[in-house]
Amino acid sequence: MADNATVEEYMTRDVATVSPEDSVAEVARRIVESEGHTGFPVTDGRQVEGFISARDLLLADDDALIFTVMTEDLVVAHPEMKINDAARVILRSGIQKLPVVDDAGNLVGIISNTDVIRSQIERATPKKVGKLMQTLEEIHDVEVDEERRQVKLENLTPTQARVYADELQGRSYELEHGLAEPLVVIDNGGTLLLADGHHRVMAANRLDIEEMDAYVIVIDGDDGIELGMERTAEKEGLDSIDDIAVVDYARHPLIETTERLQEQR
Repeated sequence: MADNATVEEYMTRDVATVSPEDSVAEVARRIVESEGHTGFPVTDGRQVEGFISARDLLLADDDALIFTVMTEDLVVAHPEMKINDAARVILRSGIQKLPVVDDAGNLVGIISNTDVIRSQIERATPKKVGKLMQTLEEIHDVEVDEERRQVKLENLTPTQARVYADELQGRSYELEHGLAEPLVVIDNGGTLLLADGHHRVMAANRLDIEEMDAYVIVIDGDDGIELGMERTAEKEGLDSIDDIAVVDYARHPLIETTERLQEQR
């Protein structure tokens, strides 16, 4: 993806809003009952009037109306704003979500720090894919194509025998917050070889996720070719992700040293 990606490509279009005439108690209840909302744009029709956050509600009277406590001096984004510029605004202002408004001041979406991170991830992964495609073409003298699709985890053949338990925690967080990179998979004559993303796959399996987004490199030809990573998988008995071992005893040396120091006291 080019560096001129825009806010419009990554913003959330279906935005929950509140009215200036809603009460503090009503909006506080909506925040508590929602999943992940820490505030809402305040709109009169489609026109953005302000923003109300959980912090704004803390010391307000329950019966007070939102227009009396909302933030009116808003930082907003435009749909055609570069995503990198939105990232700078979010980083420098400390604001987690920017309402996105059109030229008429109408609310058309919202862009969050999570959306910005996702945009950076989605631009980084294709570079890995491009390098792998080039390597396959040069070493094996074959033609390859790239597809973006959902793959079933049960159909994947791993090429890595073990993953580390401590890293699975971070991958689980990424998956739960929509921040995980797509997998990189090689379709070699119908065999789906997992080239990159073993920790993500194992974390997803623990979360009962059955399918994941993937960049799939398709090797030309019905029968595929002989790949070193496929031979390695066969030698190690890796037929499915169930054959991947989760190593929970390997820790960073500094952690082990700290524990030994504590034992010596």
